[in-house]
Amino acid sequence: MPSYPERELPCNRTPMTAQPTRICILGGGFGGLYTAGRLSQLPWEKSHEPEILLVDRHDRFLFSPLLYELLTEELQTWEIAPPFAELLATYTAVRFIQATVADIDVDSKQVQLDNGQKLQADRLVLALGGETPLQMVPGSAEYAIPFRTIADAYRLAEKLRILEQSDAEKIRIAIVGAGYSGVELACKLADRLSMRGRVRLIEQGDMILRTKSEFNREAAMDALSARGVWTDLETTVQSIEPDSVSLVYKEQVDKIPVDVVLWTVGTRVPDVVRSLPLKQNQRQQLIATPTLQIIDHPDIFALGDLAECRDAVGQQVPATAQAALQQSDYTAWNIWASLTGRPLLPWRYQNLGEMMTLGIDNATLTGLGVKLDGPLAHLARRLIYLYRLPTFNHQVKVGFNWMTKPLQSALMEVLST
Repeated sequence: MPSYPERELPCNRTPMTAQPTRICILGGGFGGLYTAGRLSQLPWEKSHEPEILLVDRHDRFLFSPLLYELLTEELQTWEIAPPFAELLATYTAVRFIQATVADIDVDSKQVQLDNGQKLQADRLVLALGGETPLQMVPGSAEYAIPFRTIADAYRLAEKLRILEQSDAEKIRIAIVGAGYSGVELACKLADRLSMRGRVRLIEQGDMILRTKSEFNREAAMDALSARGVWTDLETTVQSIEPDSVSLVYKEQVDKIPVDVVLWTVGTRVPDVVRSLPLKQNQRQQLIATPTLQIIDHPDIFALGDLAECRDAVGQQVPATAQAALQQSDYTAWNIWASLTGRPLLPWRYQNLGEMMTLGIDNATLTGLGVKLDGPLAHLARRLIYLYRLPTFNHQVKVGFNWMTKPLQSALMEVLST
């Protein structure tokens, strides 16, 4: 990451207009929120401080790697999804606007919002993230549940609550996709449902976690096996119906009864981005330079799931929260540099390792020469994510809650006896 200079800087800035420079950031995920935070911390001269606008259709930021813990009630919503208003209270230069982006004029850098408001920007940051494609097989859009947002988690939790309160002997869950999201969901749901659950993991390839480390793959297979999760490899979904899923294995179709189908396969660029007259790859991601600028549009920056960006040494960057966090630091720096006449820095991706939750109090952690699994990895994962939570104030509140939770549980147990 670039190291920020001290407040006193040589006076080699480019002239600015009398009006404050406006930086408009579209999307409040890891890329957008952390870019806004970094920008507000950079050493702007008082007379040239920019106006920073952060636009998102939700009222809360989501720390998505911890979304799985909502299903097992290990964590609460406020811990992993604090309101933007609360987070940005410490960043006085940032103004939050809750709205959906309806249209973007890349030539004029004007943004049209669904509430009728128009935003004119001097620098534009595209960080709208991705969406789960749900039109891949017949019935998937109607009956499958994605797992990407707080609303998705609430929808699934409510469905599980109804099933748990029913007199059904077994609760049958089918999860499509055996990447990190599918495996983590399978383990968490198996722990929540215990002996009553019948969890099935469906994977088109011949192994789970194909692109991940062998250590994590083996730990995941052990965790799935210990929880009785059935894994269907080399299997595709033909169709989904209200209470069943049709699977194809070696050209044979089997219709499996299910209560819930979860879809974790694929990422799709939002329509408002797909329609832009900018250079895109085959997946319709915007192609960005190593300085995170859009080709032929140096005043527009793109990061996160919607961008294809190779770093300074040509590495293909994975679509992960870790990558978006690193990109946000360089995006903020390069916006500041572009407005103050300094050279921009091409970013260099640093793979800091991988973490994965494998049920309650169980996880894996690999990276920087370390390989951990089990409860110790679970604790390390929690501490690392605590450090990565946005704003120091939120870290303190969440950390204090985690430390005192065992005492709170013990007190409640005493009071109930």
